[in-house]
Amino acid sequence: MKALLFSASTSKFIVLKALGALFPALFYKGPLATVKYADIPEPSLPGPDWVKLRTLMCGFCGSDQSLIFLKDSPTASPFTSFPCVLGHELCAEIVEVGKEIAGFSVGDRVTVAPGLSCTARGIEPACPSCCSGRPGSCENTAKGSLSPGMFIGICKDAGGGFAHYLVAHKSQLYKLPPSLSLETASLMEPLGVTLQAVMDNRPTADDKVLVIGGGVIGNLIVQSIRAFEIPCSITVAEPSHFHAELAVKAGADHIVTDGDIPGAACEITGAESYKPLLGKNILMGGFTKIFDCVGHTDTLRAAMRVMAGGGTLSVVGIGDEVKLDLTPLWLKLQTIKGVYAQGYNLVDGRREHVFETAIRFAATGKVKLHDMVTHKYPLDRYQEMIEVNMRKSANRAVKTVVIFP
Repeated sequence: MKALLFSASTSKFIVLKALGALFPALFYKGPLATVKYADIPEPSLPGPDWVKLRTLMCGFCGSDQSLIFLKDSPTASPFTSFPCVLGHELCAEIVEVGKEIAGFSVGDRVTVAPGLSCTARGIEPACPSCCSGRPGSCENTAKGSLSPGMFIGICKDAGGGFAHYLVAHKSQLYKLPPSLSLETASLMEPLGVTLQAVMDNRPTADDKVLVIGGGVIGNLIVQSIRAFEIPCSITVAEPSHFHAELAVKAGADHIVTDGDIPGAACEITGAESYKPLLGKNILMGGFTKIFDCVGHTDTLRAAMRVMAGGGTLSVVGIGDEVKLDLTPLWLKLQTIKGVYAQGYNLVDGRREHVFETAIRFAATGKVKLHDMVTHKYPLDRYQEMIEVNMRKSANRAVKTVVIFP
């Protein structure tokens, strides 16, 4: 079968880092490319508690783009294995079930929680993260019966959604209602990420919230807050006017497109700005909860300087190494939280996985996802898809997906 196969090596990393800044196409075209359109064997079931899936639609994530362009920190490399089939935002149809599968049948349409946890890896006893209800943050993703890989799409054994077929463990499966379009169904994973981020740093009605970045994840952070019916003030900082307009439709109250986040913070929150001897101003007062969906040095620095005393910053975006002035952290008693993957939560008095919450919110119209899919490509046009994502604002792109007719 055809698949988008990712592979990297130390030598390729060194060469592409040197040449890629001048010739970005080298990352996805030619002999040095990290991703290729390749023929690979169809996967077989790893065990009796696995299913084989036929991919229907798979979203192209910002993390896929970062991986292709080698922008991720090498720190995470022990928890990946190559060559691997990319793609973790997917909806699919079950075409084969293992002998120990119950509750799922051939023909069922499902989405997949991508994390490869202790359960999927056959590890007992489970690690503390899995036991606490956060299997997406499993501590054993380099152990067990599978090759290293935090989730499908970066594990050479499990495969990913940018292929006609992949396999998934029964613990990863969530059945989709027939009412959901493929476009909506393919966005369950990013919605799960943002719902989890909001529940981990849940605003109250009185909070002043700042969302940095108005792309897919930033937009879904806004939609997630509104889906929980939290009437707090939400400001979105996003340079693209196209994506900023979509953030307003998602429920944002204020938009910052000129980059002047400190000025907006003073105006919106009543914070006071102070000028140090050197460097940028620091605010007293400011936003009480911030979701940084970019995760770069500049955005993190800005977030810490405009965050109120006792505020909480959720780092949603996955960037490379950063350099920070920690003065705001101790001066204003701030909290910085990591955001990654999904887990189980108490919602409306019952314990449910965030994918169940996401599916319920999508099915009842609490979030609007269908129209966020703006570009669709067959697998062999992956290079065009990458180039559209390199200039999303100019192409009026929100979420791009691969379709499998």
